[in-house]
Amino acid sequence: MTVPASAVSATARITAVPDGRGGTALPLFAGDGPLALRRVRGPAGPAVAEVAVVGAMAAPLGGDRLRITVEVAEGASLRVGSAAATVSLPGRGGAPAHYDLELRAGPGAQLDWRPEPLVAAARSHLLLTTRVELAAGADHLADDRPLRRLHRSGPADRPGSRRSRLGRPGRPGPASGLRPAAAGRLRFAAARPACRGGRG
Repeated sequence: MTVPASAVSATARITAVPDGRGGTALPLFAGDGPLALRRVRGPAGPAVAEVAVVGAMAAPLGGDRLRITVEVAEGASLRVGSAAATVSLPGRGGAPAHYDLELRAGPGAQLDWRPEPLVAAARSHLLLTTRVELAAGADHLADDRPLRRLHRSGPADRPGSRRSRLGRPGRPGPASGLRPAAAGRLRFAAARPACRGGRG
């Protein structure tokens, strides 16, 4: 496999902290390359900071390495969504695309992580890795449908794969799947219909 010269490497970073007035501030709020970030006004008001991930260009393609890191400090509340589903497309050279999510929530923090799913198009090869670290009393609400295949057109298709890890700070958990840790609480939102034939 050959990584194309046009491959993109990008990291978006979000840090949420209490603002001292009963709300949540975002001292670190930085998009990168195809990972653009937008502030969103939500029904919860300033108590919960809301962010949408917006695709600024076609990505991920084969060979791309994208990462989103989120840290919610003690007592802060953050909700992350997205403007639309992200579609992984095949690239030249056969190299896989990597999409890494690193989510951390401090004591008593709330993290609502529910972007639209990643969709692996025909003949694309996408590797999705999710790492979640919850401190004591943290609450993490997740949408358990992060990877969907758009359609299969023949034996040339490559599978998408998903790897998840949940643990306490400094003590990563098993990588075989998300499991509630004793330190914090992990909840899954109700599943919505998967993407089929290019439509949700």
